[in-house]
Amino acid sequence: MTRHAEGPLNGRLEDNHKRHINYLRISITDRCNLRCLYCTPRGRIPKLPHSAILRYEEIARIAEIGARLGIEKIRITGGEPLARKGFDDLLEKLVIIPGLRDISLTTNGLLLERHLDRLRDIGIQRLNISLDTLDPEKYARITGYNGFHQVWSAVSAALQKGFSPIKINVVALKGINDDELKALAALSLDYPFHVRFIEQMPYFAPGGPENATPLSEADIRSIIAPLGNLIPAGEIHSRGPADRYRIQGAPGEIGFISPVSHHFCKWCNRLRLTADGLLRSCLLSEIVTDIKTPLRENATDAELARVIIAAVGKKPLKMTDAEHKAGCGSRMFAIGG
Repeated sequence: MTRHAEGPLNGRLEDNHKRHINYLRISITDRCNLRCLYCTPRGRIPKLPHSAILRYEEIARIAEIGARLGIEKIRITGGEPLARKGFDDLLEKLVIIPGLRDISLTTNGLLLERHLDRLRDIGIQRLNISLDTLDPEKYARITGYNGFHQVWSAVSAALQKGFSPIKINVVALKGINDDELKALAALSLDYPFHVRFIEQMPYFAPGGPENATPLSEADIRSIIAPLGNLIPAGEIHSRGPADRYRIQGAPGEIGFISPVSHHFCKWCNRLRLTADGLLRSCLLSEIVTDIKTPLRENATDAELARVIIAAVGKKPLKMTDAEHKAGCGSRMFAIGG
């Protein structure tokens, strides 16, 4: 890892609204091996040239500076992060950075099983796996690929190998998987999975799916209510956007992420780094800060730290109505959620 040390960069990252920013989500690629109907627009998808994508050494340097500023948690996302060759080399660099206490991975699971032993050896324990259905035919309809059994095999293998927590991310899709939400929630009764239901974000990309009345958290709760009363699992809002619950006696949890019906801006502690080197302080805002250019122009650690601090300073108090309505345009698949 290239170093340009200028002394410690100790600090506590706070935005202008006194929110403690300690979580960095890093998209390492805009490529994905699925075309989920709620994420990817129809038609040809322009891809970033390889020269535009941050190299692993560059990502690791940004992460190291972030940790010295107070970043404690990193999640690796995509696109599909396992689709990028050598992703494990990056994870090896990240796990040795002082101050980072939590490094996790979000994946669609298609390529996961073959990498589980390597991930465990590196020290990764926390996995988020996207799985919107337990029906193989419906899986193919949602994702464009007949890969359900491949993903479920990876989920089962991860459980057997001791990964924990294993979070199952479910986007609630009206008229598509709403008849399965109860069965998906019931996974928490049989396994120590954290099943997290995510409201479908607004999506108005050209040619993309559009749902004017997505399922709300209240709708989802009503569907899964026959399973039993939901008991809060820890302090609500204490660990991010998910409200976490447990059905009495269940080994797993049920969570709700509700960006449409209940904005979680008040508790947002996140900064995002896109694959092409832009810092986004808000998922839905198009306000970005370029860190790749100064990085490649041989900026010092202190100069890059100021770029990160400036990006955090642009973090809005909440989404505007226009941003909430428009969503992320056509780049949701490349931002990493």
